Amino acid sequence: MGEKFDFVVMAATGMQGRIVTRDLLENGYSVLLCGRDKKRVEHLLHKHKRTAFEHIDARNMDHMIKVFKHSGAKVVVNCIEGDWNLNVLKAAIKADMHSLDLGSEIPMTKDQFALHDTLKNKKLIHITGCGSVPGIGNVLLNYAAAKFDTLHSIEVGFAWNSNIKKFVVPFSMDSIIDEFTEPATNIKDGKFTKIRPLDSLIKTHEPFVGKENCMFVRHPETYTFYKYFKHKGLKNVRFYAEFPPHSFDVIKQLIDLGFGNHKKISVDGAQIRPVDALTQTLKDLKFPNGYKEKENLWLRLYGKHKGKSKQILIECIVGTNKGWEDAGCNIDTGMPASIMAQMIKKEIINEYGSFAPEAVVPPSPFFKELKKRQMIIYENGKKIN
Repeated sequence: MGEKFDFVVMAATGMQGRIVTRDLLENGYSVLLCGRDKKRVEHLLHKHKRTAFEHIDARNMDHMIKVFKHSGAKVVVNCIEGDWNLNVLKAAIKADMHSLDLGSEIPMTKDQFALHDTLKNKKLIHITGCGSVPGIGNVLLNYAAAKFDTLHSIEVGFAWNSNIKKFVVPFSMDSIIDEFTEPATNIKDGKFTKIRPLDSLIKTHEPFVGKENCMFVRHPETYTFYKYFKHKGLKNVRFYAEFPPHSFDVIKQLIDLGFGNHKKISVDGAQIRPVDALTQTLKDLKFPNGYKEKENLWLRLYGKHKGKSKQILIECIVGTNKGWEDAGCNIDTGMPASIMAQMIKKEIINEYGSFAPEAVVPPSPFFKELKKRQMIIYENGKKIN
């Protein structure tokens, strides 16, 4: 590999990796695409000259470090499933590279934060959770929290819907199964609590997106929001996921039929997990013609300012952009990661260590970049970007 690149994108062959890669390329950067299925990105490799592909497996640390070092890049954008985030982070540290990812569960997030001093001493930056939620939502919090003297409660979530009521895979199927089945972690009165997501199910109506099935789900924001804002008196954090009925019903049926099972079963002598078979089967599911999505990433903050009670609702509204129809609302996960990677390269983000976005991403330039990509932010109903 003789050519040098601006960025390395891990799992560039997946949905989010392709979005990150395309956004970086269309902003004039060179990208080394790393993944396992080159066919999925051949259109990008053919269209953009400043690219190359490297077959890579996050389990092979030595190879990953070698590829990172030889790339010439200073930033790795990691779009792999969260279970491998620590591996990629450690490889990036060995290669003296900044890195960011799309987030993972709370234990993995804590493991990444444990490397804060190592990164700081090496003058490296790592940001975890750089997509939609976590990602955009964290920066919305950074912006809104500054308007409170004390902040006692935060509700955060996402709601999405589509014009054609047909099942598509809205994001990582593995992550969706976990959100439906794994206990949701909330913070109540300063203590972590757990609840089965489907036991919290309620019907809602979101003005921007329509009728939804809403429930608590586990997300790293409950931990990172509390970590960074408990000094303001934060006591309660709850995360909500809202799915349209036509999507919710199919997902629940698949789970009820056993396709969300993580335990291996024997199929023709091979040991496979049903959830992996489901994920692979649905990978090539296409959006129907004319399909469009809309998503609302939202936060409600409750606290006080100058002795008076204060409440803020802040939302980021995302639709299906022209030319990005095959991505739907997934742009609100891939594009923020691209934006933050560019902000690191430009030294707009310049604090060393391991962070979540609410700690280091400046809202104003980030919001401007979201607007360029037709992601609009509202504060109590008023457009602010």
